Amino acid sequence: MRSSLSIAVKDLRAELRTKQVLNSMLIFTLVVMVILSLSLSDVLSESSVIERLAPGLIWIAFVFAGTVGISRAYVSEIENGCLEALRLCPVDCAAIYTGKVISGMCLMLIVEIAAIPVFIVFFNYNIPHLPEIFLIILLGTAGFSAVGTLLAALSVNTRTREIMLPVLLIPLLLPVLIPTIIATGKILAGDGIFQIISELRLIVLYDIVFFTLARLLFEHTLEG
Repeated sequence: MRSSLSIAVKDLRAELRTKQVLNSMLIFTLVVMVILSLSLSDVLSESSVIERLAPGLIWIAFVFAGTVGISRAYVSEIENGCLEALRLCPVDCAAIYTGKVISGMCLMLIVEIAAIPVFIVFFNYNIPHLPEIFLIILLGTAGFSAVGTLLAALSVNTRTREIMLPVLLIPLLLPVLIPTIIATGKILAGDGIFQIISELRLIVLYDIVFFTLARLLFEHTLEG
């Protein structure tokens, strides 16, 4: 675990120095929020309508911003010729994968935490039960990062990685996106944590299964 945290800290320090990916994700999220709020300007005064639309709107912004970020997970190593050096480090490939997942999650969570106030302002909607919402976001982001990190490694050496990654990623995210959006909708409708237990179980199961499989497959992905 120490090796994974070291890799995650290395990635986060490098990103916080340049802020290239983080700024891209933040700007992309802001643009999505602005476009959606303008397109729904006629119904912004109707809280019941926004309540039904909010789960989809929030996760549309998160998924597309996350895809922008995860697509750059290995690009710096490729551009600087560091990917092979990273593989030669005296650590297990699974530790490299786990470190990339942690750093990707941290970047996504920064963007998502920043996006919630933006959503509240643009859509004139007060989000209830914020602790439950953040729990759902955390679990959903974990699943996104677990799958996205593996697929980013799979597609990084291809010429069409910007196209291939979303094509591979979105279908694999559906099993976690569906319960995540349903759980978000229930919380926004006023339900408590006990009303979304079944959805949380599905999300946690997805996270565990895909994280475990990705750790096992990651070494073969890098070799490919």
